[in-house]
Order: sequence, then structure tokens, then C-alpha cells
Amino acid sequence: MTFFFSLNVTRWYTKMADRLTQLQDTVNQQAEHFCNAIGVIQQTSFPSKFANFDRIGSQTPNTCHPQEDYAQLFAQLIARCAKDIDTLIESLPNEDSSIELQNSSLKRLEIENQETAHELEQVVQKGEILLEKMQSALENIAQAQLDMQITLKTNLQ
Repeated sequence: MTFFFSLNVTRWYTKMADRLTQLQDTVNQQAEHFCNAIGVIQQTSFPSKFANFDRIGSQTPNTCHPQEDYAQLFAQLIARCAKDIDTLIESLPNEDSSIELQNSSLKRLEIENQETAHELEQVVQKGEILLEKMQSALENIAQAQLDMQITLKTNLQ
């Protein structure tokens, strides 16, 4: 029972780690959206003039790409990503959980472990029965092949 309990606790930590990995990936994706949005703004906007600063180089934006509604696209991507980040943060376990809540969760996990252990025992028993049937069938096949070889040798002589 301890093994199954630790297995479910490991699954819980794995789920939490998976959520943290998802959260990190989503934050990285959000950073990419911000960088891409800034890059598009740099390529398509006109430069601003600053006092006491002369810029040498092109003063016109790059217009070789067809003009699309990049502002709307990146606004949607950034908003959707922010919503995903909020959802992932809300799905993380809360530190403020009461001891009673933690104990009830542990009891629920223990009951699930017992049920899973019982199911596993049933599956193992069914597997052992199938293994015995297969071994018996293989023995019958082997015996039939031996009998056939003996019959063929007897008939050939």
C-alpha cells in the first residue's frame, strides 16, 4: 500500500511539474509575442525625432512586406497567451490549503490507491490465467507436432 501511495504522490508532483513546465512554456511564448510585436513596430513605424540627436540612415519604414493588421494579430496573441497564463497559475496548488483539506486529499488518494491496487491484483490474476491457458495450448501444439513427426516416420518406413 505504501508503494501505491507514493506512486500517486509522485503522480501529483509530476502533474504539478507538468503544469509548471506548461506555465514556463507559455511565459516564453508570451515573451516571443512581445518581441515579435516590437520587431514589427520597428519595421513598420516612422522614426521619431529627438532633440540634439541626428540619426544617420534610413528614415523610412520597411514596406517590402504586405501591410497586414499586425497590431490586431499581436493583440489577440498576447491577450490569449495572458489568459492561458492566468488559467495555468490558477490550476497550481495553493499554499494556503488547510491541514484538513490536505488530509482529506491524502485520504482520497489513499482510497484511490487501494482501488487501483485491487484492480491491479485482478488484472494480474487474469493475466496468470491467460498465461496458463497459453502454456497449455503451446504444450498441446508441441505434443501434436511430435505425434505428427512420429506418424510420418512410421509411415515412411
